[in-house]
Amino acid sequence: MGSNAPTSTILSELISTTLETIDAAKSVYLQKENFNKLSSYLEKTASILQQLPISNSNDPGTIKTAINTLTKHVSEAKSLSLECTTRNKIYLLLNAKKIVTLLEKNTKDLASALNQFAFLTASGAGGQEIIKLSNVMFDTKYQTTPTEDGIIEKIEIGIRERSVDRSYANNLLISIADAIGVSIEQSVLRTEYEEFKSEMEKMETASADVTESLQIEQIVGLLGKADIIATVEEREKKYFSKRNSLGRQPLEPLQSFYCPITCDVMEDPVETPTGHSFERRAIEKWLVEENGLCPVTKTPLKSSALRTNKTLRQSIEEWRDRNTMIVIGSMKSRICSDEEDEVIISLGKLQALILERDLHQEWVMMEDYLPVFVSLLATKKFRVRSHVLVILRILATNHDDRKESIAKTENAIKLIVSSLARKIEESKLALELLTELSDNDLARTMIGNSQGCILLLVTILGGDDPQAVNEAKQLLDNLSFVNQNIVQMAKANYFGPLLHLLTSGSESVQRLMIETLSELEMTDHGKLMVCENGTIELLVTMLSHNDIDMKKAAILALEKLSGVPQNGLKMIKQNATEILLGILFRETLSIPSLVEKIVATVMNLALSLTSQEADQGEILFLQSEEDVFKLFSLISLNGPNIQQNVLRTFLAVCQSPSGLNIRKTLRKISSVQVLVQLCEHENQTVRSNSVKLFCALTKDGDDEAFMEHVGPKCVDTLLKIINNSDSVEEGVAAMQIISNLPRSPKMTQWILEAGALHVIICILSNHLHKPEIMIDSASGALCRFTISSNQELQKKVAETRIIPVIVNLLYSGSSLTKKNIAVSLGQFSESSNGLSRPIKRKPNFLTCCLVSPDMGCMVHSGICTTESSFCLVEVNAINPLVKVLDEPDFGACEAALDALLTLVNGEQLQKGSKVLEDGGAIAKMVKLLSSPCVGLQEKALVALERIFRSPEYKQKYKASAQMPLVEITQRGTSGMKSVAAKILAHLNVLHEQSSFF
Repeated sequence: MGSNAPTSTILSELISTTLETIDAAKSVYLQKENFNKLSSYLEKTASILQQLPISNSNDPGTIKTAINTLTKHVSEAKSLSLECTTRNKIYLLLNAKKIVTLLEKNTKDLASALNQFAFLTASGAGGQEIIKLSNVMFDTKYQTTPTEDGIIEKIEIGIRERSVDRSYANNLLISIADAIGVSIEQSVLRTEYEEFKSEMEKMETASADVTESLQIEQIVGLLGKADIIATVEEREKKYFSKRNSLGRQPLEPLQSFYCPITCDVMEDPVETPTGHSFERRAIEKWLVEENGLCPVTKTPLKSSALRTNKTLRQSIEEWRDRNTMIVIGSMKSRICSDEEDEVIISLGKLQALILERDLHQEWVMMEDYLPVFVSLLATKKFRVRSHVLVILRILATNHDDRKESIAKTENAIKLIVSSLARKIEESKLALELLTELSDNDLARTMIGNSQGCILLLVTILGGDDPQAVNEAKQLLDNLSFVNQNIVQMAKANYFGPLLHLLTSGSESVQRLMIETLSELEMTDHGKLMVCENGTIELLVTMLSHNDIDMKKAAILALEKLSGVPQNGLKMIKQNATEILLGILFRETLSIPSLVEKIVATVMNLALSLTSQEADQGEILFLQSEEDVFKLFSLISLNGPNIQQNVLRTFLAVCQSPSGLNIRKTLRKISSVQVLVQLCEHENQTVRSNSVKLFCALTKDGDDEAFMEHVGPKCVDTLLKIINNSDSVEEGVAAMQIISNLPRSPKMTQWILEAGALHVIICILSNHLHKPEIMIDSASGALCRFTISSNQELQKKVAETRIIPVIVNLLYSGSSLTKKNIAVSLGQFSESSNGLSRPIKRKPNFLTCCLVSPDMGCMVHSGICTTESSFCLVEVNAINPLVKVLDEPDFGACEAALDALLTLVNGEQLQKGSKVLEDGGAIAKMVKLLSSPCVGLQEKALVALERIFRSPEYKQKYKASAQMPLVEITQRGTSGMKSVAAKILAHLNVLHEQSSFF
């Protein structure tokens, strides 16, 4: 922008540049925290600039100078930010310290430039704000991360030590990939490295600094040693190119490779100031023992003067690599020799080499030794097979691709599995190798499908070698994660041998098998198979064993197996619950670690009572009041894990067929008091289960128990749960508690004062956005506020204008919601007759003649409104209630019928019948005479007996009602027969005094 441009224009350009710089800084991936700090300073700067009162200044030249200076430094920040979003990520990581230095300089420059604006602001406060920001920016420090520092340090060490170890470079490059957020997949990492290399080469070409060029070359060379950026084909090509150029015979070491002290080839050569080289450990020991004199020159020599001879060390390493390549390449023929001793010696040498370096293992793989090793597993020579198993395990360890290569080698898995059946020593080696291989998906599948493998593993499980048993367990665990292998286990009759060992083995073997059951990963189908042939009976018997370890193993196994309901029910029938509780209450001091396991098992048994399989009949569980008390008391003595399991136990039992007795017992032992406290527990799971159990206990009434322990604070807590809980089920349970609590005036007042009515109204008013079960529970809770005995409370509900809302729910709600709404509407309607206001008429002829008959309610004859008399006709509830009479749910149907019948109570019979007829209710009531629900039949029958006293309805429904009524007279209850006969008499089908029925 030119110097003649208006001040406002260049200020606008500065603000625009600042905003662009903020966006650029926020886009930087590496050093995100540093650039976020810069962007926050720039945001504050932009805010100050936008409020800068430049028009009041008397020195526009000074303003422009300040703006131009700040623009220059903001542009520098923008350039740095853009560079850090576009440059290669490896480059940015390695230059982290340089970037931090530039950030600090740029921020200080920005602070100095910003400080010039302090005098331009009109108010003193604005100037102070600029100075404060400027001071903070000037003092700010940016930092590299520990990860960045660590990587830079490793690079410096690698360059300094001239490391040629590819694993060092591999690990370094993996660390870099993790730091810059890229995948370690070969193609991705290679692309990133090539971009970095290209960028570095350009910098090296452009740099006039010899030291910088050398450093760039060293960094590129160090990272280039990582073979993870090369494909397998590239590594093989490089290897064979080098190996084929070496000749066939190893070279003797040069004289300079030998240490003058040890006379052995050096591994870590160090150089003295006089130019002589020694093995580091040897010369350091020499100087301690020989008073600090050089072995060659006999002159004084200090350890601090020794320096690593990097050139010599690299030469020795290259010589070793050359000879190792030749040895590995030429050893195959000797390994295939017919002479066992020669084969053993060659395998021993090869084993030593692959243990020496991971690089040697890769060379062995490149030389295609796997088919040779596998062929040796078919030999009859035990020592050869054992050596091969060890070598294969070394090659497989920590290398998934090699595991897959071994598995793919023809007959490899089959022959390794065969070794499981041989001598103990060889079997253990094969087991270790198979366990290592089973970490690979392909190998795991092939092992599991290998004929006889599972049975051989079961045999090993029955052995006395703890290490082999643990290996077999581990391998079985790995195999169990593949579905096909579970099937294969079943086909191989895996559980048969295991159960045989359980029932017929020695005690030590039995304990081992039980431990195996508790630790193995099994599907539910597998758990059922285990428990088919006496296993549960055996395990329950073991609970009474004197040996603590046997008892512990049985508990662990029962916990694992009890997760399947069928097994849990079998355990209950074998008296497992009482035995476990006996151990829990009388023996836990000797085995405290098992409390959680026992409680978890008892919980599983309780959960089985709520399964479909338990519907066959009532199963006794927790019959002793003492056991109920002791088990519930664990809630107050233990942590969240046990607490939630005890709560789930009682919740399951309360929901079982025998739940009524348990609920009574729990209320009797003052459990409500504990549950009220747990409703405020900080652990969400414990709190949720407490609320659900509390809810279960409120279903049976028992006002005394709840009035004693539930107060305003508890009600407040329940409402907080309804409003704030992330668990819908917990909120629903809390709402159901509100609904079920005693309907005493005192309790209702507490609930009202806590704001429960408002919460219920909000839920029902927003029913389209609430879960169905919450609408069900809220509609149920509403019923306690609509009882006809408390018309003041009814008016409070009506004043919320909720009645039209709940009438609409009769169309869209669930069956339970429709039932609850019908109950509330029925309770409202019970009050309507007394609340309908009479129509006032002046006693003169003219007024009487002018009064319209439509002014009064069709049923109550007075003036009805939704808020004042809650009339069903006024709120248009007749048609939706009649529609509910078609519901398959008898509860909803009966509640709707009860509500409609409030219109024909007492003197309202004639007018109410007319409204019901117009709404189609009477025809539906006739249909209900054939309902399979006796309660509905009876209510419809009693109502129709009164309605049919009117000739109009008697004549209209005579034909349709006759057959259902005759059916009732033949098959109904005695009371219903009498009423049906009376109606038939009304219909002139039967004389009232007939004794036919």
